[in-house]
Formats: sequence, structure tokens, C-alpha cells
Amino acid sequence: MQRLLVLVVATVLAFACDTHSQVAGQGSKLLTQVRTIPLDGVEGRIDHLGLDAKRKRLFVAALGNNTVEVVDLAKGKVIQRITHLRAPQGIGFAPESNRLAVANDEDGSCRLYDGTSLRQTASIDLKDDADNVRYEISSHRFWVGYGEGGLAAIDPKSGRQIADVKLDAHPESFQLETKGKRIFVNVPGAGHIAVVDREKGTLIGKFALKEASANFPMALDEADHRLFVGCRRPATLLVLDTETGRTVTALDIVGDTDDVFYDAANKRIYVSGGAGGITVISQKNADMYDVSGQVATAPGARTSFFVPETGTLYVAVPRRGEQKPELRVFSVKPMK
Repeated sequence: MQRLLVLVVATVLAFACDTHSQVAGQGSKLLTQVRTIPLDGVEGRIDHLGLDAKRKRLFVAALGNNTVEVVDLAKGKVIQRITHLRAPQGIGFAPESNRLAVANDEDGSCRLYDGTSLRQTASIDLKDDADNVRYEISSHRFWVGYGEGGLAAIDPKSGRQIADVKLDAHPESFQLETKGKRIFVNVPGAGHIAVVDREKGTLIGKFALKEASANFPMALDEADHRLFVGCRRPATLLVLDTETGRTVTALDIVGDTDDVFYDAANKRIYVSGGAGGITVISQKNADMYDVSGQVATAPGARTSFFVPETGTLYVAVPRRGEQKPELRVFSVKPMK
């Protein structure tokens, strides 16, 4: 009991040490905010983001605004806007076919756009609540979670759905192995993680979650066979063994999380949450993790996007009262 109390106190102190607002050029031992990119005219909730690395463009799903904001990262500003969407949630980009995928909640469509002109090339009707999007590099196809329990594979070139996997409830974030054939899918409505064989298009397993629920975001450390699952009830990061489904450890994180990213180069995990912060977790080894602290962002800043090639974390901040909509750009600093 005494050991548990010490651990709780240490975690609270770690959070307190790094919970403060940051402006460009300032930072802590965890992250340094280097830029703010205005999202003028964006109202309502902001959902997920995607990257066109070649053109250095970041796509922002402005769900409440029914738009996708196209950000030029070199210029640090919005250069274009895709309109007439229906509550866009997920974003994916296929560099080989130069196609952008945008999944929409309200009409269940996954719309494809030419990456150069940003003109729509196709629309796949998934009926309801098209959500998270992932691009599979090996087979050159998009995977999209949708509806009351579906995972669809879409060919970017033809604009056709080519596979479908049935799940027990609506899928949230999911991750694809790059050296294996599995997809790990958060299914919060069923209280588990679904394990899918993407080559056969079948469900091959389920990892039941006992320590926490409302499992929305997810990240994968494929090399160490670890899955990082962000839960909202209570605000917890679960670390799972991908071979057995066993929970390795559980850590306190920021509330209302909606994105988790693993930084393999620095052995860190970044968790963004609508409670207004980024929880930074250090990975000592596959079984040992420490909460290093929390960097303050803004209320409602649930979603983020990490680019490992540049060591940059982008956090989407929605309009809340006097708070303007913007992207806060953080540079990752290795801990000393």
C-alpha cells in the first residue's frame, strides 16, 4: 500500500512539474513548441490528421466545420480547403497513387481525391459513420473503420471496396503490422481489441480489456510486440503484449484522449487529450514505462499527429471561447 501511495504521489508531481502553457520557442524537458499555425474560419470539433510527406502538406479533418484544411508545413499556413463534406473524421494519404482518403461520419462515405488537384475522384458508400483511415503500404490500399462493426479495404486507384471484415461493434483506432499480417482494432463498444488477419479478411482473435474501458486511440511498437491503448474510463494507457493479449502495465494519462503515437527513435509515447495536455511516457524496455510528465495544450485539443522523420508533433486546438483554432507544433527533444 505504501509503495502504491509513493507511486501515485510521484506521478502527480511529475504531471505538475510540466503542466504549463507554452509559446513558440519555449519548452520543457519534454517538448518544445516551435510554431503556431492558425486555422482561421474553422469552427467546432477537429478530428484526425494525415500527411503528404512529399509535398509537405498536413490534412486536418475539421469535423464541425465540414471541411478538410490543407496546411503547407513549409509556409506554416492553410493554403486550401476541401468543402461540402459531412463531418469528416479520418484522413489517409496514398503516395504511390497520389490519393487522399477522407472518411465522413454523417453520410458514411469515404471520398477519394486526386493529391495534386484535390478534386474528388470517387466516393465509396459505407452507409454510416466512416471513421479512422489507415494506409497499407505493402498492398497499396486504404483500410477504413465504419458503422456498427466494419473494416473496409479500398483500392485507391479504382476507388472500389475490395474487402470487408465484420466486427462486434463500431471500430475506433486501429494499427497494421508492417512485417506481419495482423490488424489490431479498438472496439470499445465490445470492450476488447479485435485481431484481424488482413490477408484472409477474417477475425482471428480478441484481447479483452479488464483494467479500463472506452479504448479509442492506439499505437504499435511492432519490434517489441507491444500495443499502446488509450482508454478514457479511467484515463489510462494500457500496454499489451501483441502475442498473448496480456496487459503488461497501466499508466495514468491525460483525460479524453483521442490520439496516441509511439516515437521509436526516442523510446517515447505521446498521448493527446481533450482535457488539455500531452502526456509523455518513456519506455525503459518492453515491460517498463514511466510517466515523464505532461505538457499543457488547450481544452478540447484531443487529436494530434506525429511525424517521426522530422521529430514533430502537431496538436489540433479547436475554437473554445476566446481560444482561436490552430495547430500547435512541438519539436521532440530527447530526454537527458
